[in-house]
Amino acid sequence: MKAVRIVQPHQVEIVDLPIPTPGEKEILIRVEASGICGTDLHILRGEYMGNYPVIPGHEFSGTVVETGAGVTRFRVGDRVAVEPNLSCDACEECLNNRQNFCRNWQAVGVTLPGGMAEYVVVPEKAAFAVGDLPAEQAAFMEPLSCVLHGMENLSPRMGDRLLIIGAGPIGIQLMRVARLQGAAHITMVERNPARLMFAAEAGADRALSSLDDLSPDSFDAVIDATGVPAVLARTLDYVRSGGKVLWFGVPRSDATMALEPFKIFRKGLTVMGSFTSKRNSYQAVALLQSGALRVDDLISHRLPLADFLRGCELLEQGAEGVKKVMILPQA
Repeated sequence: MKAVRIVQPHQVEIVDLPIPTPGEKEILIRVEASGICGTDLHILRGEYMGNYPVIPGHEFSGTVVETGAGVTRFRVGDRVAVEPNLSCDACEECLNNRQNFCRNWQAVGVTLPGGMAEYVVVPEKAAFAVGDLPAEQAAFMEPLSCVLHGMENLSPRMGDRLLIIGAGPIGIQLMRVARLQGAAHITMVERNPARLMFAAEAGADRALSSLDDLSPDSFDAVIDATGVPAVLARTLDYVRSGGKVLWFGVPRSDATMALEPFKIFRKGLTVMGSFTSKRNSYQAVALLQSGALRVDDLISHRLPLADFLRGCELLEQGAEGVKKVMILPQA
């Protein structure tokens, strides 16, 4: 099979590998769609916790073509999407229902071979049936499950005024989930002109290119979807007293920033992060299947495996109206 392999930071190769064989309670998936995520860019640059060499890809879907011994939930021909985060279910975090903080955490496409390949083996427990949901839409199960987890943590109230900074695919999904939760007014800020225009088309009540155009202390909740430290620091300026701030975007693992802790104290703010997801995959599949949350319009590019690096470059440069770049391994 063909696969993308990140050998070390900034070094990618397309390799021929044997098709893997599923072990006990594992399934072999023929990958049909695999989205490039910001986390993949961090792994490519050496800024995140990927193992090297690694086959990336943790947002993907496909068809089961072989099952290992003891598999009971799936049969050959079933269509599935994958929740890449794997917990040991035995450490203190897991036993306290904090599986996303598992002390023995592993992740398909981060520490284990992922979906940027024609075939991939995953544990049965990592797969979720998607029925006849189109493969490209099913590949959004993982990022949407992360969005749902973050928004559950934020718990905005009906009628809230929200500010979302960053209008990439994650920012748009955050906006759409917030709308489903009853947000009355959503402002989005985005520097990329094409993404800014799309934010308005996708449902934002107001789309602006600069935080400087906003009034301070005017939002019930502020969400960062950029991971840029300088932007994270400014989120405190725009949330009202007693409000909430969600830092959702992924910064570099070695990034630092200066904060004014008095703002948090004086305004009585709740500031939170959101790491991966926690049992949100069924919710994500249900929303995608129902049509209540649209994702098909988030795909801007469809590329073969051989163009993985080009897809990463498009995302880094913000070129060609890029939103979600979908890799189609069977193309």
